[in-house]
Amino acid sequence: MSQEKLAKEIVELVGGEKNVESLVHCATRLRFVLKDDAKADKAKLEKTEGIIAVKENGGQFQVVVGNKVPEVYSAIGQISNILDDSSDKEKPRKAAKGLGGIIDIISSIFAPLLGVMAGAGILKGLLLIASNIGWLETTETTYTILYAAADSLFYFLPLLLAVTTARKFQGNMFVAMTIAGALIYPSIVTLKSEGTPTDFFGIPVILMNYSSTVIPIILAVIVMSKLEKFFNKTLHDSVKNFVTPLFLLVIMVPLTLLVFGPFGVYVGNGIAAGLVAAFGFSPLLAGAVMGASWQLLVIFGIHWGLIPVFINNVAVYGQDGVKPAATASIFAQTGAAFGVMLKTKNKKLKTLAGSSTLTALFGITEPAIYGVTLPLKRPFIAGVIGGAVGGAIIGQAGTLAFASGAPGLLTLPIFYGPGGQGFPGLILGIVVSFVVSAVLTYIMGFKDPVEEEIKTESTTSDQQSVRATNASDENVFSPIEGTIVELSEVPDPAFASGAMGKGIAIEPAVGRVVAPFDGTVTVAFKKKHALAVVSDTGAEILVHVGVDTVKLDGQHFVSHIKEGDRVQAGDLLLEFDIAQIKAAGYHTVTPIIVTNSANYEEVIPQATGQVHSQELLLKLSSGNDQEQK
Repeated sequence: MSQEKLAKEIVELVGGEKNVESLVHCATRLRFVLKDDAKADKAKLEKTEGIIAVKENGGQFQVVVGNKVPEVYSAIGQISNILDDSSDKEKPRKAAKGLGGIIDIISSIFAPLLGVMAGAGILKGLLLIASNIGWLETTETTYTILYAAADSLFYFLPLLLAVTTARKFQGNMFVAMTIAGALIYPSIVTLKSEGTPTDFFGIPVILMNYSSTVIPIILAVIVMSKLEKFFNKTLHDSVKNFVTPLFLLVIMVPLTLLVFGPFGVYVGNGIAAGLVAAFGFSPLLAGAVMGASWQLLVIFGIHWGLIPVFINNVAVYGQDGVKPAATASIFAQTGAAFGVMLKTKNKKLKTLAGSSTLTALFGITEPAIYGVTLPLKRPFIAGVIGGAVGGAIIGQAGTLAFASGAPGLLTLPIFYGPGGQGFPGLILGIVVSFVVSAVLTYIMGFKDPVEEEIKTESTTSDQQSVRATNASDENVFSPIEGTIVELSEVPDPAFASGAMGKGIAIEPAVGRVVAPFDGTVTVAFKKKHALAVVSDTGAEILVHVGVDTVKLDGQHFVSHIKEGDRVQAGDLLLEFDIAQIKAAGYHTVTPIIVTNSANYEEVIPQATGQVHSQELLLKLSSGNDQEQK
């Protein structure tokens, strides 16, 4: 599927452009803030080709699309006005509160910067390695130019955060950038560096170094956006376009230097000092906890609360001792996906696990987690255990990060500091976490999808060899009342392609399934969504109520049969609630498949339009009539 087509489907299925309050993206996810989550069709999104998973965390509606997220994000910008800050939008929904609201704010502010932050972090790490081993001298102009490219993002971080924060709180981003620029303006920096006593109309100003800081500018822009709305409502239209920015600059720059700046710096330093103290008390235990829990935090979106801490540590101390242990968690889930690839016999799962392993090695774990380890459960647990072991090793080794960037193979240079201290421990930790997770996954095993397929195929094959070889003509009566639908129109390729067998489909008007002929129930699925009946002459009929309704886990279905039951044509087999199934987001169109249709010369539909229960639906022609005559 092309990125443009995928973008169109995503926009439509999240409720349309008018339902989108804002959109940002991180390394693998489109992070929507919707006005009304109920308008989004989560079930259809999850079944859309190109979408790995759909999550609702921290007030955000998150669509996981993997490494192609920048292209899909760009395509959404081309086909809609969602990314246009100047577009008129309807009144946004009420913001999320509590922890969810905080996570929403942090992720919206930092997610757009993660890509360039990772690139700059890698370059900075490579320069550290080059200078440490003598490839480049820090006095060389080549080093100076490359270091400027690597460090500029972090030095001017308040400017970039001013943009993303203003977008989040719908403030004027140019005024926000001007406020941020004032914090790192050369004359202000000089006052700080020279220790010049500073006041504002007699009020003492405690100057800080605001380059690379995080909290001060975020607080300043949040307050600025509130004041901006107040002034825009209060001032006359003829003057507000230039008087509002004037008031904001006159108020916010001094207020930030007097209050928000020092407060933000102290808070950031306090949080950082607390985490550093935890690693100082027991680096082994702290590393194990971080290694085990990081991917759990990622799943719930809570990890965003620690991202500013990592950045602040590097900005204030020049290094961070918390992030390295999280690297073990990344490689642990990678190892778990690799273990699945080695063990599974399902070709589709093997391919998915293999590609997810490769992607996860570079720090993008969502495809591995949501597509492989988490659905299979045990591999994810194996990854948590492997992450704890690797994290403990890394924590005990005292590994440090010297630049920002998502953990992965390419970003390993950011952990290489003076003399390489702690770096061998990092390598050992990630190798151990990968191997432990892979081995545990292989030993613990998981419910391999191929096992059920093999069992079904072998059972069907046995039945065909015993019963269907001498197939006779058969009349199949409609097991459902409703409207005839061509099998090719069923929104499931397994049925629509005829891969499951020939047949027809019905959009049910009544939630009842009855026996299509005299015979025996051969399959009664535990989730109650489907059943199979074989006639006395060998015709095998599968009735599958709805598409993907297995995910309902039996809800809205009542089964009246069990495997091995003898049934007469018209006997009630199954009841289901059409309205509830549709409300849950699933199609109710019901394929009726002749699973051994290969044993018949023709499968001939006998009904069109509306069909009643027990009307003639299909004729199965064996082609043996002439021989018998």
